[in-house]
Amino acid sequence: MKKTEDNQIDKIRHSLSHLLAMAVLEKWPKTKLAIGPVIENGFYYDFDFISPISDKDLEWLEGKMRGLIRQNLSYNKKIITPTQAKKMFAKDPYKLELVLELIKKKSPLSVYETSLPNKSNLLFTDLCSGPHIKNTKEIAIDAFKLTTLAGAYWRGSEKNKMLTRIYGVAFETKKDLDEYLNKQAEAEKRDHRKLGKDLDLFHIDDLVGLGLPLWHPKGALLWRIIEEFWYKKHLENGYELVRSPHIGNKNLWQTSGHWGFYNKSMYPPLEAGQTLEEKQQNKKTENSEEYLLKPMNCPFHVQIYKSQPRSYRELPLRWAECGTVYRFEKRGELSGLTRVRGFTQDDAHIICRKDQVEEELKRVIDFILFMYQSFGFNPKDVSVYLSLRDPKDKKKYAGNDAGWKFTEDVLRKVAKEKKLDFKEELGEAAFYGPKLDFKIKDAIGREWQCSTLQFDFNLPERFEMSYINNNGQKESPYMLHRALFGSYERFIGLLIEHYAGAFPVWLSPIQVGIIPVSDKHLDYAEKIYDKLKTSGIRLEMSDANETLGKRIRESEMKKIPYLLIAGDKEKDNQSVSVRSYKKGQIGEMKLDKFIEDVLKEIDNRK
Repeated sequence: MKKTEDNQIDKIRHSLSHLLAMAVLEKWPKTKLAIGPVIENGFYYDFDFISPISDKDLEWLEGKMRGLIRQNLSYNKKIITPTQAKKMFAKDPYKLELVLELIKKKSPLSVYETSLPNKSNLLFTDLCSGPHIKNTKEIAIDAFKLTTLAGAYWRGSEKNKMLTRIYGVAFETKKDLDEYLNKQAEAEKRDHRKLGKDLDLFHIDDLVGLGLPLWHPKGALLWRIIEEFWYKKHLENGYELVRSPHIGNKNLWQTSGHWGFYNKSMYPPLEAGQTLEEKQQNKKTENSEEYLLKPMNCPFHVQIYKSQPRSYRELPLRWAECGTVYRFEKRGELSGLTRVRGFTQDDAHIICRKDQVEEELKRVIDFILFMYQSFGFNPKDVSVYLSLRDPKDKKKYAGNDAGWKFTEDVLRKVAKEKKLDFKEELGEAAFYGPKLDFKIKDAIGREWQCSTLQFDFNLPERFEMSYINNNGQKESPYMLHRALFGSYERFIGLLIEHYAGAFPVWLSPIQVGIIPVSDKHLDYAEKIYDKLKTSGIRLEMSDANETLGKRIRESEMKKIPYLLIAGDKEKDNQSVSVRSYKKGQIGEMKLDKFIEDVLKEIDNRK
């Protein structure tokens, strides 16, 4: 999408949100208005309707908005006093709440008036700081669309009333809108939540709990394939494996700082000093023990380090763990595999000396880019963000200024030396240190947050970690936190959408499907099955009771990379008829040749 000066597209989107409010009030005049901000690719407006509306109403609203645009309406800003504001919005509870909040903060108050040309016949006034376009002539009449209805709590709090949110998208030209809608349609086809069900990979069950995926056999196998690759490459790259429990004593999290700095993302303590039965019987706890579900693995790795004295000769230590962690997420923010409450981090911590930090950071960056490439992503499409502490909000962070300056400077230096195209973001650092966040683009150009590399000087200090240096003195090490996938759940969700469920053969849970033409070909099909299975190929065989055409269609819907048809000719020639999901009909091939080619394809990707 092309950009114009002075953020014109945001002005257009903001102005359209006001037109939407005008259209709503014309049809439902008793509706109360909340807020209508600009968002990525468009806008929304929250309404408190007397009675529910439906998706069918969006078409009428769109038409009404286009009628308003054709009237060449003007937008004019007007500064008002607190008294005027309270009087103007006395009957609008949501606007009045905002007005009183702005008055308390002593912020400027303004409204935007929408009127007919020459400022005559005022049609609409909304509490707003702007900016807006000057006239609806600046809006391309065919370059916006109302898309969906959704529920949204006022001010984002579940304690408040649920409002109706109407979303819209808007661009400067119809071409830009069409490109966006086409991409959205493609994204809908690739939605990992739908494909996860269609391909029988996973589901999320309300009885089990929101945000807690259940992995079906094929999904668990996909996970295992990825995990085995992960372990293999970590062992090759000098990592050692560790494991830690799912819960930890309250004192551990107080020492680490999570208790105070990360409590918004953690679940309340569990009482581990009594049984469920004793709790149900309201018995008093004799020896109370409070434990917390772990939100991170790092404090456990620290305690492994501290279990014995360490020498400078041992460093760096690279300890990796695929550890499941638990973080609080609001119900409305949960989304398939990409936003869950329990997820498995592909975690590792590198404990090293100061003189080793830069080299270890570079090694991790190389490892991240290697992993992306291994799973079919272009390392050139990686966006990197250097997340820094906000010096104006130091209460959010542990540690001193000197430590923060050193760690931020080192990360910046390493990012430059590795020629990463990175942006700096204030206020996005972890509470214990700055970090580099990596986002990758999928097949249709969407960015996904995956890898993170964090530089920590705080946990070593808080836990009094030390090693004996080459002078025989105690010295504090540095600690690097890193995850390459981010989490298995999110990364698998990304892979499903990137490949639209049609995984490359090395990654596919089922690599080959065998389809006997009829019952009389079952014996030969079973011989094919046994030979492929002995070769280490993952496969399944379809039932011969259905028609051949139906079984081929069903197998293609499963997106199996290769289908082998076994009939009379194939049996006589000791061959198979090969069909590729991506390439279509390949034709007859000797079975041994097919096995050789598939194994070569698998090995080339590993």
